[in-house]
Amino acid sequence: MGSGGFGRRNPFWKATVNSKSNRKAVILYMSEKQELRSGEPFLLEMMDIEKSFPGVKALNHAKLQLRAGTVHALMGENGAGKSTLMKCLFGIYSKDLGTIKMNGESVSFTSPRDALDNGVAMVHQELNQVLRRNVMENVWLGRFPTTKLGMVDTKKMYNDTKAVFDRLEIDVDPRQIIGTLSVSKRQMVEIAKAVSYNAKILVLDEPTSSLTEDEVDHLFRIMNRLTAEGVGIIYISHKMDEILRISDDVTIMRDGQWIATKPAEGLTKEEIIRLMVGREMTNQFPPKNNQVGDVLLDVENFSGMYEPTCHDVTFQLHKGEVLGVAGLVGSRRTELLNSLFGFFTKGGGSVTMNGKEIHNSTTDEARSNGFALITEERRATGIFGENTILFNSIIANVDAYGKPLLSNKKMDKDTDWVIDSIKVKTPSKKTLIKSLSGGNQQKVIIGRWLLTNPDVLLLDEPTRGIDVGAKYEIYQLILNLAEQGKGVMMVSSEMPELLGICDRILVMSNGRLAGIVERGKDFGNIPGEQETIMALAAKYV
Repeated sequence: MGSGGFGRRNPFWKATVNSKSNRKAVILYMSEKQELRSGEPFLLEMMDIEKSFPGVKALNHAKLQLRAGTVHALMGENGAGKSTLMKCLFGIYSKDLGTIKMNGESVSFTSPRDALDNGVAMVHQELNQVLRRNVMENVWLGRFPTTKLGMVDTKKMYNDTKAVFDRLEIDVDPRQIIGTLSVSKRQMVEIAKAVSYNAKILVLDEPTSSLTEDEVDHLFRIMNRLTAEGVGIIYISHKMDEILRISDDVTIMRDGQWIATKPAEGLTKEEIIRLMVGREMTNQFPPKNNQVGDVLLDVENFSGMYEPTCHDVTFQLHKGEVLGVAGLVGSRRTELLNSLFGFFTKGGGSVTMNGKEIHNSTTDEARSNGFALITEERRATGIFGENTILFNSIIANVDAYGKPLLSNKKMDKDTDWVIDSIKVKTPSKKTLIKSLSGGNQQKVIIGRWLLTNPDVLLLDEPTRGIDVGAKYEIYQLILNLAEQGKGVMMVSSEMPELLGICDRILVMSNGRLAGIVERGKDFGNIPGEQETIMALAAKYV
């Protein structure tokens, strides 16, 4: 609700909105608050920002104005320029033209450290942590407290970390190795690190992409606490329900340009989509025309060898079926897919494909057996960041391009197919993949595996951090594969996504199969479906 920090998230509003006698007073308070705010200087002003890369203009007169104590959502399709704009603010990129002001004074940060020292912190969608070091070392990296003798003061570092965690209600041991934490807990650690700088401007890039509903609520409590202290938060997300719930103002970008800035109050999802994509989108999901056929994959009593892993999982995947995998964080959904693909070692059970038992002891064997896996962590295990789109497109299918000399013509042709068919926004196939938006990186990864012509496609959060338009395109790709008789298993934390395109939903709970929700029997009553799935997800917790 309302701009200016007085919205649905304001406790005063929650206490009075249901009282008829107080509604007039609330409205008067809101209008007075708005009048007061209208004369306030902006905490941050980014005006007429331009940034070009070879072959592409990433930002064209982009702008954003942030008030202190508010949450300002920044939205747009993948490649719209959101992250580029924030990187110009954070000192990762230097802007070509335009002005950046904080509290009315011009600033230009030359590095992320410069930005942090001046009160600007950013939590990136793709985590960049030293996985073999402990949590507190990651929080204070580059600024370790020292004793009088110049040694690292581990006691102070622990106490300071614990103080930040206690303030934010984060239940993580500062001494734990960060690589052993779930992605969601690592995300919370990164947010705590940003807060530890006492930043006045906090940029959150897709912070809820790996969080459960409870963890999202926890994050929003943290955000409310920070805005109450006068912190301005820039919130990048494609989840419109969250945007409308937490934001005061919404800025929408398209093709590197500013399109509109509107108060969140009264804004609808339909209007946001129209502004983002420049057209109406009446359907969130494509029509389902796939026909579920014979059993393709028969998995019996399947277990991984090393904990944390899945245990005694039994299910069937049919030809032409999209099988969803639901569950809470820690339910071992990812471990199940990784074990099926040979990325993790199998401990027991059997896997039969088209009536023949197979053994995916390695990822190469899995690929040879017609499996493909798209991992959850795009940056860590998906892309080859320092290589081109061409390299990233053909690497899983390199044996198809000839030996000992590779066919440049065929590689170019296949890369062009990936770019054109999946609508990757890029100036050239020779562009480094790390320069693409997260959504376009994901499209390249999907295209890479489609080139291998797999029979079984394992997808782990395939639309994580992807805008609504690109999601639709990926859903269409998935359903097209199903129509071709392929079997698709898809892990997703977004319940509407699972209910929208899956034929059945396999529910995991603490490494075990809790149940399977059948389409036709359970699908149709969405609230009831969600309750059924959530109850199953908590079955073995």
